[in-house]
Amino acid sequence: MGIVQRQGIRNTLISYVGLAIGFANTILIMPRLLSPAQIGLTGAVLVPLATIAAQVSSFGLASTGMRYFPFFRNQGRNHAGFFPLLLGPPVVGFLLVALLLWAGKPLVLQWYAKGDDAALLSSHYLVAIGLAGCILMGSLQDAYLRSLFHTSFSSFSQEILLRLMLVGAAVAYSQHYLSFHGFVLAYAGAYAVVALLLAGYLAAIGELHLRPTRASLRIKPLGEMLGFGAFMLLSNISGTILLNIDTMLVGTKLSLAAAGIYLIATNISTALVLPFRALYKTAFSLIAEYWKEGDMAKMADFYRRSTRINTLLGCYLALGIGLNLDFIYGLIHRPEYAVGTTAVLLLLAGRLVDGITGVNGIIVATSPRFRFDLIFNISLAAAVVGLNWVLIPRLQLAGAALAYCIALVSINAVRTWFVWRNYGLQPFDGSIARILAVAAVAGTLAWLMPTLSNAWLTLLLRGGVLTLVYGAGVLLTRTAPELMPIIAGIRARIAKK
Repeated sequence: MGIVQRQGIRNTLISYVGLAIGFANTILIMPRLLSPAQIGLTGAVLVPLATIAAQVSSFGLASTGMRYFPFFRNQGRNHAGFFPLLLGPPVVGFLLVALLLWAGKPLVLQWYAKGDDAALLSSHYLVAIGLAGCILMGSLQDAYLRSLFHTSFSSFSQEILLRLMLVGAAVAYSQHYLSFHGFVLAYAGAYAVVALLLAGYLAAIGELHLRPTRASLRIKPLGEMLGFGAFMLLSNISGTILLNIDTMLVGTKLSLAAAGIYLIATNISTALVLPFRALYKTAFSLIAEYWKEGDMAKMADFYRRSTRINTLLGCYLALGIGLNLDFIYGLIHRPEYAVGTTAVLLLLAGRLVDGITGVNGIIVATSPRFRFDLIFNISLAAAVVGLNWVLIPRLQLAGAALAYCIALVSINAVRTWFVWRNYGLQPFDGSIARILAVAAVAGTLAWLMPTLSNAWLTLLLRGGVLTLVYGAGVLLTRTAPELMPIIAGIRARIAKK
């Protein structure tokens, strides 16, 4: 896989260090230092609201940049003024969106009218506007770095440094160095630091080209790029709705406290998707290159390999998390959060299917038929809103998770069929069935292990059985050919000794 393997390995290592920090932040720090309502405010209202605002402001140009950058690459030392072209329209868009957010404050507060929720949100509402600007600049620069195949520093900044700063803000609040409002400002400020660091990194590698040029308008017609951006905007917004509407609707239909509990459940399940995200950081630009070159053989090979790798990692992680939820929630020492156990299992199921189906969404989004991805996403986003609207009042947190699970399974089923029907590409072979069979056996044996008096011993017992059986099964069924050269090398070294 070449560059994808090198960057993917680095990004995976960074992601797992970030996972450890995020786990400590999510399980050991935030729930102990903040009330569920305060967690709901920051993570389930301010961040989703700012993320949606950033998406609208960007006008889809982050995805547009990755789609069209191959045509600008090496066109002069500044890539024909590509970076200023990428930044210009979103900056104007942000000014308009910020004005709309400011004017729409009374309407947003009406959604959170239960108890003290509206008052808590009102006193921190304007932070969402600044946070949206920071997320916007970070996402645009991250897209540019992905196009340049410089993903490691961006991953480090977002997966590790950002989380460390959030941990530091929470500790400072707990030690009374910051008021809660100061903590919220520091929370947003961490995103601003990441955006500034990415700009500094671009300058350090000689790619911070801010002077606009007319040449940028001659490489590809601006109307074509903006048209693609408009479609990607709607697609991205629908994707953002899929990621955030459940937490937001839990907050509006139940309470900010319930949203905080649900957010913790979401964060626990997030461990599953980190290796997928590490791969996708490079996959988008690489698949765009394959489309440009018309190399369907390489794309088919990448599709199969990425699906197999995601299935291997995803099954192991999903089982590891699901089998040890009692241990994970026990670390929080606050029983009210354990209400989210069922939600975690449903979220894991949906995210596992999302990973197993591979990079179908990226293939559709970068293909000549990218408009169909918009149709899929908008239809699905509308269905998710409807499902949440119906299921949350009836099933509470589990209803939100079930709606999310149905959404991911549905969109991936449709996208996988679409890619196979139109391009003859499908990522499944016998290795996927063998991995699932091994996972079923390993998970069942680990689940049958008794619960010991000590939670740590139970964790070690179940985790050990899962790892041993799963690892042995993968090797015996030869479902991970990438590992065979490594194993052969280890055997050769042992034989020499």
